[in-house]
Parts: sequence; C-alpha cells; structure tokens
Amino acid sequence: MHASVITHLRCPVCAGPLTAAHRTLRCAAGHSFDIARQGYVDLTAGRSVHTGDSAEMVTAREALLEAGHFDVVSDAVAAAADVPGAGLIVEVGAGTGRYLARALGPDRVGLAVDVSKAALRRAARADPRIGAVRADVWQGLPVRDAAADVILDVFAPRSGAEFARVLRPGGVAVVVTPAPGHLAELVAALGMVGVDPAKPERLAASLRPHLTQVDDVPLRAPLTLDRAAAAALVGMGPSAWHTDPAEVAATLARMPEPITATLEVRLSVWRSGG
Repeated sequence: MHASVITHLRCPVCAGPLTAAHRTLRCAAGHSFDIARQGYVDLTAGRSVHTGDSAEMVTAREALLEAGHFDVVSDAVAAAADVPGAGLIVEVGAGTGRYLARALGPDRVGLAVDVSKAALRRAARADPRIGAVRADVWQGLPVRDAAADVILDVFAPRSGAEFARVLRPGGVAVVVTPAPGHLAELVAALGMVGVDPAKPERLAASLRPHLTQVDDVPLRAPLTLDRAAAAALVGMGPSAWHTDPAEVAATLARMPEPITATLEVRLSVWRSGG
C-alpha cells in the first residue's frame, strides 16, 4: 500500500493514526491489521458488514467499464474531481477502482473503500498510487478528520456526516446517481430494478445538512450493446440480486443486436464548509 495513503488512515477501533510494518498496519494502542497478499487491508475491526458485490458482479462491471460504455461518467467524474491542490481522493463504494484511477492527477494518491473483497482485489491493482481498504461508510470511514480533498461516490452508499468529517475545509464530494430514465429500455425488457423517482430528494436529505451543493449536472448518452454487454449491465448492479440469469439470457437471445439503451445519470458536487 502506498505510504502516502497510509498517513491518512486511522485505526477503526481507537481512531489513532496507523503506521505500516511488515505487511501490517498498527496503531500506538496495539491494534493490528494485516495487509492481504492481494494488496488490500480489512479495517472493519471485526464489525459485521454485508459482503457487498459478488465476484461475478465485479467481473461484469469490469468488463462493461473496460469496453468504455460508461466513459461519459468517468470523464465527468474526473473533471469534477480536478480540484486545485488536491492530494488525497477517496472513493466510497469504489468497486474496481476504475473511476478513482481515472481521477488521479500526477500529484495525487487515492483510497478505494468498499466492503466487497472481490472488488478490493481489483481496486488494489488499479493504480500503484491507490490503497484499498475494506470498510463500510455507514459504520465510519477509517480516514483521519479533514484528510481528503475529494470524495467520489458513484452509484454507492453515502453518509453526509462522514463525508463532512473526512473532507478538508473546501473539499468536495462528487456524487453520481441514476436518473429515473437510466437504462429504461432494459428495465422494461429484462425486469431490472428501476430508479426511485424520489432519489434526488433522498440524496439532498442525506447530504444537505452537512455539505453545500455547488453543482448538479445531467449526463445522458446512448448505449449500443451486444448481448454480453447487456447481460453485464444486469449482472453488475442491484438487478443481479433480483433477476434470474437464465431468464435474462433467454430474453436477450430473442433481442436483435445491437441492443440500444440510454445512460441517464446526475452528477452533483457538494462542498465542505469546514
């Protein structure tokens, strides 16, 4: 794990600073956390967390992102994260770390946070400047107060209070959420989970008590997919838990290629008042 990332971490048990020694992170109180051979470290402190995305979901997401279907999102996230003087970028619910790697500039380091071990194995390899830790934002991030210049949250859980604590004064959180029309064509055809129309209100309610919204940008792009890419779209997100892969495959087999869909999301930027 990159030494500059470790300086921003704190012990999930006592909140003391962590230092590295012999593939282990330790605090002065003696709490110790092994760095896995795949490069990530579990900083849940033994607290029960859900397992997050499965290996199959992570593989599907990586295939879709590598094919460039969500480049409009990664480009917009990178542009919004281009904050002067930024040193540490934290991505919550980082998945494979692809958005974080894209947002790193020449003088930045990144911290990928996720609960999925399958995702963290990939995030730890996404860029040499990225450190990967297992943690749940709802239980608290193992990051020192005011350590982050930028937080990325792309289709991931959010905690306004934790974002405000971790961000430096004037730091920003870049948040991407699906709009009601996101992948509407596939939602109708394949029984995917739809987007709650009240999602913007719920987002504001979670962040506005702690951060100030400074931008809100709609992103929309057409997607042209083969059957494998359409299946990956179903398999990479929450719809993977609510659909039958065999039924999805059978439906896709009846659909002519290319399969078209609409990517429709909102990117909002929230600033810490400090």
